[in-house]
Amino acid sequence: MKVISIATALFALACPANAFENKAVAATLILRTDRTIAGQPIIVPRKDVEVIASIYEIAPGATLPIHQHRYQRYGYVLSGEITVTNTESGKESIFTAGDFVVESWGIWHKGANNGTEPVKLLVIDQVERGSENVLPQK
Repeated sequence: MKVISIATALFALACPANAFENKAVAATLILRTDRTIAGQPIIVPRKDVEVIASIYEIAPGATLPIHQHRYQRYGYVLSGEITVTNTESGKESIFTAGDFVVESWGIWHKGANNGTEPVKLLVIDQVERGSENVLPQK
């Protein structure tokens, strides 16, 4: 009987659904995906992975230069609204506060703040150690 009780207790503790039950902590799923905003599979460097976290602040009316990423980039919109344009296809995507973005890689694109308030983004890059992840268009 003790074996069953211990097994049941371990199972209950291991279940994500029970992880925060009756606690003062809540987890809200924002996004679960295996694709970028362009429909590509998510990629990560094969060796020496380094994570770079940055906060971007984009003024109203500002546009980022056309660029692409060699490695995977993730963004979380903290405030404001940003329009991301795939300059190869012309497709525009609008992201607002609370949105999580899995950016495309190897595709030319740009971001613009067409709103009246600053955009604040938490940006996370997964790169090969020592690499940069923004390749500007020449």
